[in-house]
Amino acid sequence: MLRSLNRPDVLVVTLAAAGILMVTMGARQSLGLFIAPIDASTGLGVATISLALAIGQFTWGAIQPVAGAFADRYGPRAVLIGGLLLLAIGSAVTPFMGSGFGLIVSLGLFSAIGSGAGSFSVLIGAAAQRLPLESRGSASGVINAGGSFGQFVFAPVLQKLIQAFGWMGAMWAMAVMTLAALPLVGRLTRPVEGEIRHEHVEGGLKQAVKTAMKDRSYLLLHAGFFTCGFHIAFLVTHLPGEVNLCGLPPSVASWSLAIIGLANIAGSLYAGACVAKYRSKYVLAAMYASRAVLVALYLMAPRTELTFYLFAAGLGFTWLATVPPTAAIVGKLFGIRYLATLFGLTLLSHQIGGFLGAYLGGLTISRFGDFGWMWYADMVLALLAAILNLPIREAPVTPKLATA
Repeated sequence: MLRSLNRPDVLVVTLAAAGILMVTMGARQSLGLFIAPIDASTGLGVATISLALAIGQFTWGAIQPVAGAFADRYGPRAVLIGGLLLLAIGSAVTPFMGSGFGLIVSLGLFSAIGSGAGSFSVLIGAAAQRLPLESRGSASGVINAGGSFGQFVFAPVLQKLIQAFGWMGAMWAMAVMTLAALPLVGRLTRPVEGEIRHEHVEGGLKQAVKTAMKDRSYLLLHAGFFTCGFHIAFLVTHLPGEVNLCGLPPSVASWSLAIIGLANIAGSLYAGACVAKYRSKYVLAAMYASRAVLVALYLMAPRTELTFYLFAAGLGFTWLATVPPTAAIVGKLFGIRYLATLFGLTLLSHQIGGFLGAYLGGLTISRFGDFGWMWYADMVLALLAAILNLPIREAPVTPKLATA
C-alpha cells in the first residue's frame, strides 16, 4: 500500500497531515477522561458536562465545511494555524471555567472549532491537492491512521497526567502539546512537484454545493455518516462512565480508548488500501454492520477488563476507518476541486449524530442509571447505516474515475 508514497515530497506531505491530525484528534477524542474529575471538582453534574461536550461534537462538525471552504478559497495554511492556536486556547482556559456555560465556551466552542479546523476535511483536501492520483487513497489511510495514533498516545498519557497533576494540569499540558504541532503546517502546505492548479469552475463553490445536495448518493452517504458520528461520540464520551458502572478502575477506560486508537491505525491503513481495490460503499456497509455485531457481543459478555479490551480492539478497527472510503466516494462523485468543503459537509452530518450520541448518553445515564437504551439504539442505527450505503451510485474502482 505504501509503495505509492515512495516519493520524498509525497511522504512529507502525508506524514505532516497525519501528525497534525494526531494532535487534534488525540486531544479531542480523550475529553471523556475529564468528565469525572471535572464533575468532582465543580459539582456541575455529568449531564451538564456532557452537554458541553455534545455541543463540541456538533461544533466540530459545523466548522468542517466552513474551514473547508476557506481552505478551498484561500489555502489551508492560515486555517490550520488558526485551528491549532484556538485548540490550545480552549484547553488552557478550561480550568478557569466553573459553570456549564463556561465549559460550553471553552470545550464546546474554542476547542471544538480549533480541532475541527485542523481535522479531516482541511487536511485530506490539502493533501489531495498536492498528491498524484495514485497516492491519494493510500495517503488518506495514513492521514487517518495519524488521528488514531493520537488517540492511542493521548488517552493513557492524559490519564497519567490527570492522576499526577490533576485535571487542570493535564489540560494545560494538552495546550502545550497542541502548539508543538504548528511546525508541521509549513511542511504540509509548502509547494510540491505536481501540485494541482485549479482553473475557474463555472458557478464556483456555491454551485458545487447546490449540485451535491441534490445528489441521492451524496445524501445517503450523509445518512450513514450520521450514524457513525452517533456511535463514536457516545463511546468516546461515555466509555469511562460505562467502565465505572462495571466497578473497574479508570485505567481500563484510558487503555480501552488507547486500544481503539491503536486498532484503528491498522483499520485506517487497510481501509485506504481497500479504496484502491473495491467499491467504497461496500467497505462502508461492512464496517457499519460489524459494529452492530460487536455491540451485541459486548452486551452478552461478562463485564471484565478483557471484555473491554477485546471490544475496544474490534471497534477500533473500523472506528475512523470510515473516513477514507467516505472521502473517496465524495471525490469520485464531484472531483477534488471542492473536496474540503463537500467532505466537510458530510462531517457536519457525522457530528449532528455525534451531538446526539454524546448528549443522549448523558441524559440516559442520568435518567436510568445505565446506558442500556443507548446500546440498543447503537445497534439499530449501525444496521440502518449498512443498508443505506448499498444503493449509493459508485462505479467500480478504475484510474479514470479518480481524476480531478
